[in-house]
Amino acid sequence: MSFIPLPRLFQSSLFQKMEREMSPFLWCHGRKSLSLPSHKPSPSFDCTSDRVFSLRAPFQKKAVPMAKKKETQGKMDEHKPFVHKSVLAKEVVDFLQPKPGMTILDGTLGGGGHTELFLKAGATVIGLDRDPEALAFASERLKIYGDRFIPKEGNYVDADKYLSAIGIPRVDGILLDLGVSSYQLDTAERGFSFQKEGPLDMRMGNSSTTAADIINSAPLSELLSIFRNYGDEPRAMMMATRIIRERQHQVITTTTQLSSIVAAGMPLGPRHPATRIFQALRIAVNEEISQLEEALPRLSNILEPKGLIGGGRLAIITFHSLEDRPVKRFFRKHAAVELDDPTWAAPRPNPDRIFTLPKNWSLEASPEEISKNPRARSARLRMAEHL
Repeated sequence: MSFIPLPRLFQSSLFQKMEREMSPFLWCHGRKSLSLPSHKPSPSFDCTSDRVFSLRAPFQKKAVPMAKKKETQGKMDEHKPFVHKSVLAKEVVDFLQPKPGMTILDGTLGGGGHTELFLKAGATVIGLDRDPEALAFASERLKIYGDRFIPKEGNYVDADKYLSAIGIPRVDGILLDLGVSSYQLDTAERGFSFQKEGPLDMRMGNSSTTAADIINSAPLSELLSIFRNYGDEPRAMMMATRIIRERQHQVITTTTQLSSIVAAGMPLGPRHPATRIFQALRIAVNEEISQLEEALPRLSNILEPKGLIGGGRLAIITFHSLEDRPVKRFFRKHAAVELDDPTWAAPRPNPDRIFTLPKNWSLEASPEEISKNPRARSARLRMAEHL
């Protein structure tokens, strides 16, 4: 019987696969500091600490072909004109029913696709966006509508303040189209895409913290929380540990650099290994979930109870469960007619009820729209009308 020498064994593809799959359990079992056997210094991890001390693990030296190919592209993509296809546009218009005399708030203006439809129908639109590039593009494109289009740079969470400043206390309709725009994804310099060489930025506005700041300075516990809570990443421990190992050798500054670290040695499949990591970082950089949760009650307070089409209407487009969950819970909580409790003799009226929900209050993109715009496949529109 022949034996594989230990150095060769620990560098073999079989051992590397075992290490990838078992490392979280080997390193964290019983919250003890353990080391994998090796012919040279090996990763040592303490679950009670935010620091990892190691040399580079063998599996980090090999990147998946997709990431490697992207790194060889060299220069960043040329700056492209602002292009964004609005999703569920017909469904949004059918619900908000824009018409002359109505005022609608588009809290995520983007390229102005939805807003243009509202303006064409005769409504006045206040367009908010924290991305100055998006705001500049939409302002130029929609200036033909004169004073019926009011662009403002800012975050929708502070919409009530912006409306108060221009003397508009309430609006007849509100639209939020959450997530990242096609333009932001396709512009390498913005740093949102792992498929394009660019700086690791991911800021939608002028906030100070970038994705590179988080990747290069956050402790292990924070990276782990971000990847798990905002990315639903099943290999969060392994990914966070890899990143901390790598940043001890070099600063991680580009999208493809991070993508290669995350994807190294991982099997190729329908979803790139870096997809969830980039989503999680983008949400953390822009505080998307916390701002959405704060905005929902504030937006409800600026809806007109009785307008041209009845109560003011709120339409929100989400693209993944992390965005959709707080919207769904908020609408249901404030649309319930009664509350019940096992300790009560009978159900009681809901004191927080402010909405009524249409019969089809949750819609997805049609197959026809998805065939024309594949990014619409994960879009969901939720709708509520003020009482």
